[in-house]
Amino acid sequence: MRKIGTARHAVLRDAGAANKESSMPAASVSFNRQRSVERVVAHLQASIRAGEPLPDLAALAAVAQQSPHHFHRVYRALAGETLGQTIARLRLSYALHLLGEQASSVTEVALAVGYQTPQALARAFRAVLQASPSNLRNTPSLRAQKLQQLAVPSMPPQLSGAPLQVMVQVLDPLQVVVLRQRGAFDDLDRGFGRIAAWAERVGAIEQLQSLIGLPLSDHRDVPAHLHLFECGMAFDAALSPPAPLHLRQLDGGAHAVLRHVGSYAGIEDALDRVLAQWLPDSGYALRDAPLHYLYPDDPETVAEDVLRADIHVPVQMCR
Repeated sequence: MRKIGTARHAVLRDAGAANKESSMPAASVSFNRQRSVERVVAHLQASIRAGEPLPDLAALAAVAQQSPHHFHRVYRALAGETLGQTIARLRLSYALHLLGEQASSVTEVALAVGYQTPQALARAFRAVLQASPSNLRNTPSLRAQKLQQLAVPSMPPQLSGAPLQVMVQVLDPLQVVVLRQRGAFDDLDRGFGRIAAWAERVGAIEQLQSLIGLPLSDHRDVPAHLHLFECGMAFDAALSPPAPLHLRQLDGGAHAVLRHVGSYAGIEDALDRVLAQWLPDSGYALRDAPLHYLYPDDPETVAEDVLRADIHVPVQMCR
């Protein structure tokens, strides 16, 4: 693939604090993160213990005071685990409490915490806690140890001491030719290659402005065959791509921008830091618009450890 130029579609404007670099004290960021996560966890715990249906995405986003559009991604960054992992952890924790009461059978415990069968609960216990329900019921010390294990995420987020160099920029709207890809993260270059091949055929490749990526799922959390990503290219020309290629309009407006340098596989970790460390005390909130990545370099000609990618997160001033 030809080298992608460094043409930018970002226009930096003076908007008060909109173009200053931001870094926040770790203690303040940690406090804000903890409040948001604790509200969601408490809400989920209450639903599980009451035997009620779990709240939907919109309800949980409202509890967290976050945009529903970005809630799953923000929650993962703040909590250090996915929402599904939190729910599974809370269910197992409550099941351990019920097992300790001795009055309920394993079947009753399983149904009470949302498992369809006692076998499903037993599989979950073995997978996560490496113990059976009967062993946990009959060994109070082991049960107490496992309750402590389930009290927090297995991989809590780590705050780095290095300040993030985040800038808020006002971007112009951008029309992009995109191709939705389903599959392994390492195979995404095939999607970009298909767009480039089409652009070559129609004589548009010399008008290529930028290479864009739109993550529709997180490759760290979903099986490769379920991972969704839109590969995109912006051109300085009016184009009408054939299916399965299509046009997508990226909204302009304020975006938090962080430059990531290194393997593209680490972009999501860098995005987590923006959402968990920078956003809570930034004075900005997320907008209901897709985030995207801008790739200034061609990975075929630039070494992986110096590859650049600009993370663009749509934001608005807090009211």
